[in-house]
Amino acid sequence: MDPSRTATPVDHDGMSWPSLGTRQRRDETPAQREEREDKLAEAVKTILTCIGEDPEREGLLKTPDRYAKALMFFTQGYERNVREVINEAVFEEDHDEMVLVKDVDIFSLCEHHMVPFMGKISIAYIPNRRVVGLSKLARIAEMFARRLQVQERMTKQIATVLMEILQPQGVAVVMECSHLCMCSRGVQKPGSTTITSCMLGVFRSSPRTREEFLTLIRR
Repeated sequence: MDPSRTATPVDHDGMSWPSLGTRQRRDETPAQREEREDKLAEAVKTILTCIGEDPEREGLLKTPDRYAKALMFFTQGYERNVREVINEAVFEEDHDEMVLVKDVDIFSLCEHHMVPFMGKISIAYIPNRRVVGLSKLARIAEMFARRLQVQERMTKQIATVLMEILQPQGVAVVMECSHLCMCSRGVQKPGSTTITSCMLGVFRSSPRTREEFLTLIRR
């Protein structure tokens, strides 16, 4: 079974849907990380050669090393631990109305073509006497975005993790992104966007609550 599709949102050590080499990457030493980046750089040299370029010409000499470091940054979400991201910033609070953080910029890599997709995400929940620091909503989204992803799965992962951590009355997530795999290749339709949503708890069961959320994010 694909580990990214299991039903457990947060493992015992705080990892969320870890991939095959996630823990190895997280726990490696600086020397092992350098070795990993060197392997990536060599792979980039091969790619440059395969597309007809000369990896030894001046403009490309440092490109393999740059790209290796960039790709490690773009995928740093594999190393993140959701419990460390939350960092105990969950508080008891007598609040039972919607909490919404909207229009958070998001950037990820499509796992099908490894090209970027980017856009905005809005996250809401209705507390059940537990609230989380507002910045943590954006940080959780960032953690899942910094992996090879598909937008549909990422939307659900963010909602499901928040549901487990906060145990609120409900969680709603809506994401709108532009995919370069659709805009710059294939069908080549620049300007097109993809919208995905995940509604859990009262956002799924109550049309009025869902409509309130959708109205707020349209403002």
